[in-house]
Amino acid sequence: MKSKYYYDKENFKLILGDSLKELKKIEPKSIDMIFADPPYFLSGDGITCSGGKMKSVNKGDWDKKISIEEKHKFNRKWIKLCYQVLKDNGTIWISGTMHNIYSIGMALEQEGFKIINNITWKKLNPPPNISCKCFVHSTETILWAKKDLKNVKYKFNYDLMKELNGGKQAKDVWESSLTKPSEKKFGKHPTQKPEVILEKIILSSTDEGDLILDPFNGSGTTGIVANRLNRNYIGIDKEKEYLELTIRRFKNGIN
Repeated sequence: MKSKYYYDKENFKLILGDSLKELKKIEPKSIDMIFADPPYFLSGDGITCSGGKMKSVNKGDWDKKISIEEKHKFNRKWIKLCYQVLKDNGTIWISGTMHNIYSIGMALEQEGFKIINNITWKKLNPPPNISCKCFVHSTETILWAKKDLKNVKYKFNYDLMKELNGGKQAKDVWESSLTKPSEKKFGKHPTQKPEVILEKIILSSTDEGDLILDPFNGSGTTGIVANRLNRNYIGIDKEKEYLELTIRRFKNGIN
């Protein structure tokens, strides 16, 4: 059974549904690269600081707290499905914080992946820690992994990354500000990533014409950047409002 697209343009497709179901409908070994920013399962009764104001950490039902066992079981399920749709020479990037990334790392290895890099995203303008009980949370981790197969080369555009880094080898610490207001003018998503981060990911591990998948589409940043860089895109999300946000961003980008 093939996926039914919620939005279908030649090189830009969106699917409304649960990734655990929809990933099974995608052709095996058809995807060149996957970027995923899965739920962190943080939404409880806590507060955070946003724009200088205290706000609830509750993001939605999709992010409600669950047990450690449930969290790891979920991570293994979707990562296993990603392994099946990814080409043997493809790679997967997964973003997370301390709340989820260690489960992600273990799940990757359990499901047949080998981690290539542990990228640290250093946020230049992180929100303050209003509890004053720990250091300011100013980084996120992005794991880059390939299938743990012998004699299969994965794609890494080393020379391009070196060129973009002023002729020096690109390092695994990336600095950028948080998502710019201009990238949220058509709507907001609570975990929206800056376009500059996705640009580096896509340029480093894909070529023009490659097919990129994001199983947790969110505001569609992966797809927006992929389209700008002449890549093909499939995004999956169970929340209709975020797919509509993605469509607004996409239409604005191609007009």
